[in-house]
Amino acid sequence: MNRNSLAPLRPMILVFILLNGFFVIGKSMLAKWDADQSVLITGNLILFAVSFSSFLLTRRSLSSPNPNAFVRAMYGSFMIKFFVCAIAAFAYIMTVKKEVSKPALFTCMGLYIVYTVIEVSALTKLLKQKKNA
Repeated sequence: MNRNSLAPLRPMILVFILLNGFFVIGKSMLAKWDADQSVLITGNLILFAVSFSSFLLTRRSLSSPNPNAFVRAMYGSFMIKFFVCAIAAFAYIMTVKKEVSKPALFTCMGLYIVYTVIEVSALTKLLKQKKNA
């Protein structure tokens, strides 16, 4: 894996670093909004990791001569992301019971959308660069 193959992911890495920096520095602001800092940092880490691995899985399918490989990879990566996020949310809700930080969960849902948009735009750029696409 060379540096140019991960170039489309620079926005995702930048968003991850900036958000974690904000979550660490803005603890008092998060407390005003009743958003749990540890939930936001952990959720951001999980979403970044699953989106990064999903991107790698789908990018690998672009080199396949079979056009169905890309569709299978897209559906597979969506299912992996969905179930990892659902399991993480379920584990958090079952762990803290009635002390669930709803603002933190809704923020993580928004981050899911942000990471998905970045991932799809990066894959679209790679697909446009492909000669026979």
